[in-house]
Amino acid sequence: MSSGDHIRITDLFFRGKHGVGDAERNVEQEFLVEADLSFDVQKAGTSDKLADTLDYSEVRNKIRGVIEGPSRYLIEALAEDIAKKILEDKRIRSAEITVKKTAVWKNGVPSVTITRSN
Repeated sequence: MSSGDHIRITDLFFRGKHGVGDAERNVEQEFLVEADLSFDVQKAGTSDKLADTLDYSEVRNKIRGVIEGPSRYLIEALAEDIAKKILEDKRIRSAEITVKKTAVWKNGVPSVTITRSN
């Protein structure tokens, strides 16, 4: 088992209605999500079979479901929801999730990064 293996999915853009103010919760905004998943890829690297690794599309769909789902006040809550969904796959040792709110300011991008483990 290789403890240093990671699967990364970056630059996922989805639209959702999240934020503290009513205006943010009534108008879709763009969110950028990145996931860094600690996962042993050695078996998949040898077998070359999808069953032995993570299906990237399934991970993307879980993230999309959270961002496009019910409104949350904080991007911290979005990150927690995403981590919980992804860590339902017990083969994943840990998940580092970054959520960026790309359009909220004209100068700067607020974001949050969390790490959660199985």
